[in-house]
Order: sequence, then C-alpha cells, then structure tokens
Amino acid sequence: MKTLKMIPKFKNTDEEAEFWNSHDSTDYIDWEAAQKTVFPYLKTSTESISIRLPSPLLARIKGLANEKDIPYQSLMKVYLSERVDQERKATKIK
Repeated sequence: MKTLKMIPKFKNTDEEAEFWNSHDSTDYIDWEAAQKTVFPYLKTSTESISIRLPSPLLARIKGLANEKDIPYQSLMKVYLSERVDQERKATKIK
C-alpha cells in the first residue's frame, strides 16, 4: 500500500491550480478508493442557439405549451431531450 502525501493548504485557487499542474495527484489521492457521487442540485450550463422553424410548427408548439401551462422553450427542451434519449437507446449509444 502506497503512503499518500498530505495535500497542502492553498491561499487561493491560482496557487492550487499551479500546484496541481506540477504535481501528480496519485501521490496525494487514492483514486482506487474514490467513489462516484451525484450532485442533484448542480445546474447544467445552457447555451443559446438560433433555430429556424416553420411558423405553423412553432404555433403548434406554443399551443401545446400553453395547454400545459409551461414556456414553449421549456417544452421544446423536454421534447428534444426525450427524442435524443430514444435515438440513443435505439442505436445503443451511451
């Protein structure tokens, strides 16, 4: 079993980044013992895009969103996400 070194205390994030850029983390962290974690409240970043849709299609989407009492862009994100998940399952892409 390898003896791990102590991680130093850092004054700021720049000092910490400089340290990790010049040191091997396996000397300080037992990655074999690492566990997966979930961050349930971490919000994913979003990116703005432009998309051209036929006016009748956009009107139908807005109508559906209005019936569900949600913003139409939110409804579009849900529909896109569901369809991408279906396609990934169908082609077994992970």
